[in-house]
Amino acid sequence: MKHLKITVRGRVQGVWYRASAEKKAQELGLKGFAQNLPNGEVYIEAEGPEPPLLALVCWCHEGPLLARVDEVHTEEGAVVGYADFTVRR
Repeated sequence: MKHLKITVRGRVQGVWYRASAEKKAQELGLKGFAQNLPNGEVYIEAEGPEPPLLALVCWCHEGPLLARVDEVHTEEGAVVGYADFTVRR
């Protein structure tokens, strides 16, 4: 079990990025959350086995159809033990 903190920069707010990330994470069996940041970025924390986490990071580089991803930054963190994957406001 691993924990990743993912920051996504670009045109990622107002394009269904969080909802799409939630759907993808749930498909991959990951737990955590996605939320908008005041600076226009999307912040994601995700937990699970390494292969699905890497699949989520790969997805983050593309995002939903209307998104334009300029940069994805990842950082490992301590496992929190989230119960599910949600969108935070």
